[in-house]
Amino acid sequence: MAGERQARLADRIRVILAERLEKGLRDPRLGFVTITDVRVSGDLQHASVFYTVLGTEEERVASGAALTSATGMLRSEVGRQLSTRLVPTLEFIPDALPENADHISELLRQAHERDAEVAKLASTATHAGEADPYRAEDEDDDR
Repeated sequence: MAGERQARLADRIRVILAERLEKGLRDPRLGFVTITDVRVSGDLQHASVFYTVLGTEEERVASGAALTSATGMLRSEVGRQLSTRLVPTLEFIPDALPENADHISELLRQAHERDAEVAKLASTATHAGEADPYRAEDEDDDR
């Protein structure tokens, strides 16, 4: 039961924050921020907000600082729109999902290149050792 309530509250917080960020903050440091996930603690007192920023590393750092400085205002906005007795504290955490996805894509590309190299070597390879003297040349390989 508490898990369902946590999930509903987390989803509602995510929507409220996304809508507020879509309207914009008066902070020029804030870049193109996407709220990827919100996780609420079991006692509903704390919300971890995961976000990504499209742009360079400097823009990511600046957007993180802008979100941190706007935490009080964003928490007030969440409290105004939620119908709960207590408003959870907000903690903004940069989501490492895009970096992990890029790393996995790079690993898959390297594996594909190595597979192609192995296939190329296998196409021109011959069996090691001498021919089997007990096997006739015209025997089928279907055993």
